[in-house]
Amino acid sequence: MQKQGDNSTDKIQIHWADVIASKVDDNVPHRIATGITPSGPIHIGNMREVLTGDIVYKAMTEKGIDAELIYNADDFDPLRKVYPFLPESYEQYIGMPICDIPCPCGKHESYADHFLEPFLKSLEELDVKPKVLKSSELYRTGKYTEEIKTVLEKSSEIKEILERVSGRTLPDTWVPFYPICKGCRKISNAEILEHIPEKNLVKYKCECGHEDYCDYSKGEGKLVWRVDWPMRWSALGVTVEPFGKDHSASGGSYDTGKEIVEKIFNGSAPFPIQYEWISLKGKGAMASSTGVAISIESMLEIVPPDVLRYLIVRTKPEKAISFDPGMGLLTLIDEYARLSEKGEGREYELSAISDVATDIPFKHLVTVVQIAQDEDAIFEILKRSGYNVENRDAVLKRADRAKIWVDKYAPDMVRFTVRKELPDEVLSFSAADIDALTLLIDKYASLKEWKAEYLHNAIYDLGNETGANPKDIFTSIYIAILGQKRGPRAGWFIEALGQDFVMKRLIETVNAGAQ
Repeated sequence: MQKQGDNSTDKIQIHWADVIASKVDDNVPHRIATGITPSGPIHIGNMREVLTGDIVYKAMTEKGIDAELIYNADDFDPLRKVYPFLPESYEQYIGMPICDIPCPCGKHESYADHFLEPFLKSLEELDVKPKVLKSSELYRTGKYTEEIKTVLEKSSEIKEILERVSGRTLPDTWVPFYPICKGCRKISNAEILEHIPEKNLVKYKCECGHEDYCDYSKGEGKLVWRVDWPMRWSALGVTVEPFGKDHSASGGSYDTGKEIVEKIFNGSAPFPIQYEWISLKGKGAMASSTGVAISIESMLEIVPPDVLRYLIVRTKPEKAISFDPGMGLLTLIDEYARLSEKGEGREYELSAISDVATDIPFKHLVTVVQIAQDEDAIFEILKRSGYNVENRDAVLKRADRAKIWVDKYAPDMVRFTVRKELPDEVLSFSAADIDALTLLIDKYASLKEWKAEYLHNAIYDLGNETGANPKDIFTSIYIAILGQKRGPRAGWFIEALGQDFVMKRLIETVNAGAQ
């Protein structure tokens, strides 16, 4: 029986990051690992892994747990194909480590850095500050030398684990190590002819026919993915790691990795955080390789970073996110604005970034930037609406985001252009339309303040007093100003346009209709 005064619906909602923080051993130091291959533009689908790791990191440190967040850039992976964003000339680099391939724009040290540098800059904006590691450097400085030696010596045991756990059948000669061929310069599924452990050498015969030795202490080869991953857990001391649902399938790379790290490296698998994909509404899961993606840096051009954090914070990792860069994004921004106004709650705490806060609603700015002709006009409109515009740089940055959103993602129903001259469409107004606007001019002239609420309510008051349909009055206003039947919410739109412009345009409309 429910006790008196007990409301069973009032349950305390514990954030998912705090739940994870409560499940790990708080008596030992933790290392939370994230990692992405910078083989193309790193998109907001990839962002889920890094932000999930950061959100858990913050929850753990707030709980007093000794924790570190790392980001491992898998820049030692091969280029797998000529992606849609690459010229055909890159076909010659297929199979080579992306850290050794020329930068597409010529401004970075490598192909990998071309995509990695803007991503790392975006992480700074998102208030994510991991220790950045590069796979190429770890391999080439000898960090993994002993682990690779162990793998080569225990290849048969690893093969048995992979076949049994994954259900795959591997060739009899299979060895979980890919040399980088000194002939074709590609990461090669070569035949391993000999291992000389005392010299850290492997003799191989590449598929291209070249036969040679590679020194794995100098990064002249790498482990296959299913072995590389658990090797890292051991070598880097990883204790917590988010990863996509594909790795957590039965017999998948987490299952095989768990047994490999325990039996081959005498270590433990990290606490798993499985996450679902972020899909682009109407287009499916994001992937740079297919062109179905929006890069994080492109998204940060239009979305405040705390809002992007909120996109991940508010949804449990195991739930899919359908991202709509159109009206859905506008709704997300407004939802976060309401949350930040309160300035409290766990979702706000894990999303907020102190230097990006502003009280100007994004929806209002979408209207303002389509009315204003220059920066001064933007500030004039915002001041008239009572917003704090002292931080000019912050206001302009948010206004720029609104402009880019209108240009790139806004649906047609949101876009408009204020007509400089009276639209010809007003000539078709009925006598009733002209009478209603005549009375509205009188009402607006009698207002003590040119404020959105009063301007909006005046139209409904006019309808109640005369029997005119307020919807028809709104339509007449939009046609007179925009030359179209719909527009932004009328009161705020009329306020932003300013009293002088609106009154002049309404009088012009009435005069044109009276002729």
